[in-house]
Amino acid sequence: MSQLRSTWLIKNGLGLRELRAVLAVAELGSFRRAAAELGYTQSALSHQVSALETALGLPLFHRPGGRAQVRLTPAGEAACRRARRVLSEVEAVAADAEEAERGASVRLRVGVSQTAAAEIMPAALHAFRGEHPGVEVVLIEEDERDDTAGSRDALRRGDLDLAFSGSPEPDEFVEAISLLEDPFVILTRRDSAIAELERPGFDVLDGREVVAWTHRWRAQFELEEAWERRGIAPKIVYRTDDNLALQRLVAAGLGQACIGRLAARRAVDPALTWLSPSEPLSKRQIVLCYPRHRQVTATALALITAIRAQATS
Repeated sequence: MSQLRSTWLIKNGLGLRELRAVLAVAELGSFRRAAAELGYTQSALSHQVSALETALGLPLFHRPGGRAQVRLTPAGEAACRRARRVLSEVEAVAADAEEAERGASVRLRVGVSQTAAAEIMPAALHAFRGEHPGVEVVLIEEDERDDTAGSRDALRRGDLDLAFSGSPEPDEFVEAISLLEDPFVILTRRDSAIAELERPGFDVLDGREVVAWTHRWRAQFELEEAWERRGIAPKIVYRTDDNLALQRLVAAGLGQACIGRLAARRAVDPALTWLSPSEPLSKRQIVLCYPRHRQVTATALALITAIRAQATS
């Protein structure tokens, strides 16, 4: 079946019943049990599943026959992931409408790093506010000692609705949306001895004075481990927990620094520039996480859209 035909059928002939039917069969492993759970005859439920398979042109289940448990095909697994999101969004629309009818205030709590708070969220919130002026967004700075575990635990507990993270891998509790690559670069003054070098390696920092984050930052541990692996030994003369202070110290000529490219390209002082070394120290990404097993409201989805648009602009 052509892609055009499949899309047409999905847009015009299928609805939430088919998605719920597929999810029920997947979760219960049986057409008979799924039909009983949803209150359909087995024949009616089989017809709903078959309708979606026909629309997609792909089987969603391995059907061994008899009493053996049915299993999802790879296409079925992908369809179920999307179906859960669709049904969650439908539920979120209803929840948001009920809140609006009651006049209830809507609050979104977002776990942020200093870089995300300063470089991504302002423009994202400006765009978001145009469509959702009554929503309160609370930016909660994450503990940099282990932002990945901390933010994911907070999402799972319900303490956060969204969270930025440096770990791109989803898990059973958290979905991760990749936003952008953020490799380490070298921050320096425009008039420094290394500023005119073209695509230098990080070894240019060997023996040079460097301003660094404190070891409260997990990224600083990773950075120093990468230096050590390459035999690079900068002389760390100042440490700080604050991104702005770090940039001001470099601008004052007190040393070079290694920071993410996102922060460097929007450096706060015109005396600063940044160098992109020829070989990256390590792969670094910024991702946006949300909980898998808790309803993501339509308002939260709108903020996710605004954040993604800003991150890719």
